[in-house]
Amino acid sequence: MLPGGSMDAALSMTGKQLNAATLEKEVAWFKAVVQARFDLYFERETDISEIYAINAPDLSSDRSEYAQIVRESSMDFDERLIVILALLPHVQPQALDLFLMSNQDLARGFTEFGGWRGKYHSGFLPTCETAVFILAGDNLAKRFEVLQLLQTDDNLSKHGIIKVAQAVNGEPFLSAALTITAEYLGRMTTGKSQKPDYTMHFPAKLITTSLTWQDLVLSGDVMDEIENINAWLVHSTKILHQWGLGRNIKPGYRALFYGPPGTGKTLTATLIGAAADIDVYRIDLSMVVSKYIGETEKNLANVFDQAVNKHWILFFDEADALFGKRTQTSSANDRYANQEIAYLLQRIEDYPGVVILATNLKVNIDEAFARRFQTSVHFALPDAEQRLRLWQGMFADNRLLSENVDLIELADKYALSGGAITNAVRYAAIQAIRMKRETMTHEDLTNGVAKELLKEGRTQ
Repeated sequence: MLPGGSMDAALSMTGKQLNAATLEKEVAWFKAVVQARFDLYFERETDISEIYAINAPDLSSDRSEYAQIVRESSMDFDERLIVILALLPHVQPQALDLFLMSNQDLARGFTEFGGWRGKYHSGFLPTCETAVFILAGDNLAKRFEVLQLLQTDDNLSKHGIIKVAQAVNGEPFLSAALTITAEYLGRMTTGKSQKPDYTMHFPAKLITTSLTWQDLVLSGDVMDEIENINAWLVHSTKILHQWGLGRNIKPGYRALFYGPPGTGKTLTATLIGAAADIDVYRIDLSMVVSKYIGETEKNLANVFDQAVNKHWILFFDEADALFGKRTQTSSANDRYANQEIAYLLQRIEDYPGVVILATNLKVNIDEAFARRFQTSVHFALPDAEQRLRLWQGMFADNRLLSENVDLIELADKYALSGGAITNAVRYAAIQAIRMKRETMTHEDLTNGVAKELLKEGRTQ
């Protein structure tokens, strides 16, 4: 129950209000701990012998989203303090102003405080060194304990709560920026989980669809391969842990979708995610691939680092741009390109979720990747029967078609992909609207088909 309020009032509070009330107590505790650390470190007079004498707020019956995260992650004193430290620049940045004091002997800031300056933010932004100073002071053994808490395989990073930015080569690990992830910033403030933004720092876009499996027309063999992926997503925990196969089988799953454009590769990936209630992110290769040494790996790391704890499905469209065949190392550029491929191979193999690579031409994919796919699925152009189902699926309302439309003839006569059929129907609909008609004619559709054939350099 909240201080000074009734149970009814507590129940009526919104997620934002609950988080705010809890964080006020948490920040007050943080400030008390920091003040104690400064008093102890600079040998000021104090009644406190160690920072652990200052008890963290009791969140055992707290209803806020923040408190739920603390409980579900089993955070201890140290971990809670690290999380609040990473969260403070967003909720109460002035609470860190104490770290801006100058060392009078050196006429600059204290090295042991860590910290970095943002481009526009005028306050103190914490680094891992800041967390170590608060929790360890000058105790070297304790410093090593806190260092472990900041590793990628430890509780906070493993749950995707904090992010430790990679330190510049040659600089100490603890100089890395300490930040809260976008997802947990949303949950701890507004109470809502935020999806990562599509930016140069996260070159991937969440893809969704309003279509269903009934709208997807694939052969029986292809659907059988897709069902293997669906089954893995549902039963991988049983296979790896209950059956004990995790000793030899890695937790991830890698699939290659190949075939002509418009044959359903992207839609299939999206439907796989929808069926398992897992987000599917399409990687924008134009923002990933860089001519500068090391930048491609860095861009990919941003994607994998954010995805690794969420088990998203990562979908690489036109994957041969990144996963193409390695070349003979006749130049430095060739060596760096091959290093990029080797890095990709490692990250994909280590990723615990599903990775789907899509390409028009399978022969363009490096054999080192191809050997590691659990599933290789060929999306061929649909046959006449499948094309008829696609045409019919476009017109759930037959009133949109004139009496002279013959979908069987269109399906038999024109070898088109599902994507091309969709484009032809779009063209026909536009023509009908322009002519102020409520129906599409056979001529509208054949003209749309002709345009699609022309794109592919065909006349029929």
